[in-house]
Amino acid sequence: MHTFQTAPGVAEIRRITAASSPVRVLHIIKSLGRGGAELLLAETLKKHNKSKYHFHYLYFLPWKNQVVQELEAAGGTVICFPANNNIEILLQERKIAAYVKEHRIQLIHCHLPWGGVAGRLAGRITRVPVIYTEHNKWERYHPLTFYMNKWTFSMQQQVIAVSAEVAKSIRQHFTKPDPPVEVVVNGIDTLKFSRLLPVSTNVRNDYGISPDAIVIGIACVFRAQKRLHTWLELATQLHRLHPQLQFIIAGDGPLREEIHRQTKELKATEYIHFAGMQQDIRPWLYAMDIFMMTSSFEGLPLALLEAMSMGCIPACTNAGGINEVVQDQQNGLLAPVNEPLQLLNSISQLLNRPEKMEALKVAARKTVVRHFDMQAMVLHLQKIYDQLLTSPFKVC
Repeated sequence: MHTFQTAPGVAEIRRITAASSPVRVLHIIKSLGRGGAELLLAETLKKHNKSKYHFHYLYFLPWKNQVVQELEAAGGTVICFPANNNIEILLQERKIAAYVKEHRIQLIHCHLPWGGVAGRLAGRITRVPVIYTEHNKWERYHPLTFYMNKWTFSMQQQVIAVSAEVAKSIRQHFTKPDPPVEVVVNGIDTLKFSRLLPVSTNVRNDYGISPDAIVIGIACVFRAQKRLHTWLELATQLHRLHPQLQFIIAGDGPLREEIHRQTKELKATEYIHFAGMQQDIRPWLYAMDIFMMTSSFEGLPLALLEAMSMGCIPACTNAGGINEVVQDQQNGLLAPVNEPLQLLNSISQLLNRPEKMEALKVAARKTVVRHFDMQAMVLHLQKIYDQLLTSPFKVC
């Protein structure tokens, strides 16, 4: 049930390991909008061992709740402690602690810095072990976010990094040996994200795109880090060279009006199509041949893995953990982060080599199936949970 909770009464914390009593895990995250980390919570819940674990999900921004229904449908308990800003999130620490005690939470698993800070403070009060998943590189955080994250970082028992690049960033900025940092790469449901499964709608028909046309696309939240202004410039230059190209942008976000306005200014509305935010992205990925990203920074983007699993060729800047997935000319195309327009030449050359395109599509899919399957990720997470449950509580 999804409720807005007032501060509950305090009950005794018990560690329950019997098979008849599932381990209670509380995920804490700032919002449950349709971002990568938020969607990952819903997808992993479907794969977890429900007889062994029961998951609660606590978030703070009530207007960002698009993933709530998916979590509840998958068996999660979702609760919102409303907050308007980061300071109000911090002031929820005792309320969170009371919730942990009343519901006999045994593990707290936090995501993203402000959820992490709030969860660590609550874990310190309740002496419940805290796990934190770091989804981004630290140098990209706002100074206050960076400081609060670092200041409370020792108040947890385990850190998970979504890529080796993210783990490296943590160790560059937080040099203490504890808490330990372990890489658990993001995974996706490769059976679901497959061209072998039917899709609910024919996107190419909907947009009047020929079955023979090459489609380049992206699915993302419209944030500054995605550099969609650069993406649009690249798209218009590619279209001048290859007029048959069509483009799809799926998503929404704070830069929506700017991006739509730029598209009109570029006179590109005839070949750049906006799909808006989609609950099921599969039909749009099915319509794409190339998944192009011009990001300035990333952790390990789920949308990229989903696209590759659907047989889309990744054409990306070498941001964050992307180079742990994409190898230039082997399963996709890469360009330096500070030179995203280099993708113009590499994509343009590829378009003239249809056999190479087909080979890269196959290689992209194989990469994700072999190394980024969600079931392997979930088993890795459950192993970490079990280790913490059987270890003495330790304040780092």
